[in-house]
Amino acid sequence: METISIVGGGIAGLALASCLDPDKFQVTVYEKRPELPTVGNALGMWPNAQRALARLGILDEAKAVSPVIGSGSVRDAQGKPWITVNAGGMFGISRVDLLRLLNAAVPGTVRRVTSNVQGIPADGGLVVGADGVHSVVRREAWGAATGARLTPYLALRGTLPTSVSQDEVGEYWGRGDLFGMAAARGGSFWYASYRSGAGPYGIYAASVLDQARERYATHAPAIRRTLAAAIPGECLVQRLWTVPQLGSYVRGRAVLIGDAAHAMMPTLGRGACESLVDAVTLGDLLNTLPESQALRAYDRQRRLRTRALSLASTAMGRIALADGAQPFRDRLLGLARRRNPRAAVVRGPVG
Repeated sequence: METISIVGGGIAGLALASCLDPDKFQVTVYEKRPELPTVGNALGMWPNAQRALARLGILDEAKAVSPVIGSGSVRDAQGKPWITVNAGGMFGISRVDLLRLLNAAVPGTVRRVTSNVQGIPADGGLVVGADGVHSVVRREAWGAATGARLTPYLALRGTLPTSVSQDEVGEYWGRGDLFGMAAARGGSFWYASYRSGAGPYGIYAASVLDQARERYATHAPAIRRTLAAAIPGECLVQRLWTVPQLGSYVRGRAVLIGDAAHAMMPTLGRGACESLVDAVTLGDLLNTLPESQALRAYDRQRRLRTRALSLASTAMGRIALADGAQPFRDRLLGLARRRNPRAAVVRGPVG
């Protein structure tokens, strides 16, 4: 049997382990966390990600624990809508639920190793870097110049046991900040992002939550109410990092998937989706083609696609988090809506 070592047991790593042929491969997953996380944000599942979940046999289970996103609006800081988006059949799943379902889908033949891997495993065979933005596999095989790049922004995310009103769902774009709210299983999910000098490590949710309450004190009532109800234990906070554009996702017998290959700004909500698609694409190619052909095909199919999405997410981030240009942005969006209200309704995602 051929040997595959997957470094990272998150979304990308577990999805790949779930779809590799156990009759063809001896798979080992290395993951530093001994248990699955218990706190996590909500992830919008675009159509391509739903197809990946169907390939893994967990789409119905994922839908059963996830509310349909429905429609939401992009608004100014005071809550006045500019654009209303109908998300079609998209649904938002908790990262905790998604990891639980992926973990259960992994065959019992897969070997699990709890280890904080510091280098490429010496198991022989193919090595898959599914170890996130700070990937050890990328650093070791692609070099230090491909290290993660720190953005100026911080992300604060949380959940609440109370539901969010449909006329408050969506994103609120202020001056150098954004805030979003959506329905979640058993309540609601919210997120905030703005420029911050905190960290990049050792950032505490309690202090950032206090900072956010002050920053958003003059924003829409729905934002102030959400932050007032939030508690640190149900929040995640981190600085945002990205990965530089790589010339290839394959180097020798090492290959990158998920955030290890293309960590991007979260402004398009595509990171988890593209990780799932990476994993299923690579798994199916390895199941059916010789390794060298499979790796070339994977790189050809996924690198340009994810590069385009990474560039688009950066561009969207500049618009949503505009600081000095915020008044101009707001005037343009307001003018577009007044001139053509019907054009302000966007229907159905693609991809």
